[in-house]
Amino acid sequence: MKINKLYIALLLLAVVAPFFLYPVFLAKLLCFALFACAFNLMLGYVGLLSFGHAAFLGTGGYVTGWLMMNSGLTPELAILLGTVTAGALGALYGKLSVKREGIYFAMVTLALSQLVFFIYLQAPFTGGEDGMQGVPRGNLFGLIDLSDNMNMYYFVLAIFLFGFWLVHRTIHSPFGQVLKAIRENEARATSLGYNVNDYKWVAFTISAALAGLAGSTKTLVFQLASLTDVHWHMSGEVVLMTLVGGVGTIFGPVVGAGVIVTMQNYLSGGELGNYIHIIMGFIFVICVLAFRSGIVGELQKVWKRNFN
Repeated sequence: MKINKLYIALLLLAVVAPFFLYPVFLAKLLCFALFACAFNLMLGYVGLLSFGHAAFLGTGGYVTGWLMMNSGLTPELAILLGTVTAGALGALYGKLSVKREGIYFAMVTLALSQLVFFIYLQAPFTGGEDGMQGVPRGNLFGLIDLSDNMNMYYFVLAIFLFGFWLVHRTIHSPFGQVLKAIRENEARATSLGYNVNDYKWVAFTISAALAGLAGSTKTLVFQLASLTDVHWHMSGEVVLMTLVGGVGTIFGPVVGAGVIVTMQNYLSGGELGNYIHIIMGFIFVICVLAFRSGIVGELQKVWKRNFN
């Protein structure tokens, strides 16, 4: 009951938030929160550290951007196709990587992500280093004008809620319980008759599709798809967001994304803008040393220790 009340309170907060804060900033935060939730599905519930999730974020963004500029599709269809394309790429990359473990898995995903980066750098349809600029937002279902920032925000909020619900449903399903078993003891899960590589592959595909959904939505919000979204720095940022918020917690990635995006937004325009990566690195070190469970993880420990 308490959890349900918390969800309702947070939903109401999200509904009224654009009346007090800039809607585009909030939409950006939700896009990265969804990206972090997708990544956390792999790291927090399967135990696999991917350094290549930027490939799926950027793929969804580029496909959606190209479709909006050249096909005349409505935004919901363009986002759907961007998500499917990212999921298909994830299915391919998952087959190549899930048989590896630990640092080997991380390095394979990083190498595959860099391959995608260089393809998009050279491909003519992406605009290269200039990116894909002036992507139209279009009309949702042919009726709702997304050029209005408030309409755009509520559309992004609906997409985020769907992605968050999918992650929540996945990890609390029998499939999710098997994923947790693989994370805790892969050998024992194998001995129980589970094909762990197939479970990892499905989880990788779902995670990639959700990352593509985040990238597709982000392209419409900023009307831009660029190489920044496929660069390895982006893969590092989503790791940081998840660790700061709390790996293996449902709200951790959302909180971590909020902290990092807010910090970037308010520091980038000031005197500290040139040192933002140093500051982010400093925060990362503090979290690893002092808050190993992340913000949400530590709060959960305090709650259990004092109120249970």
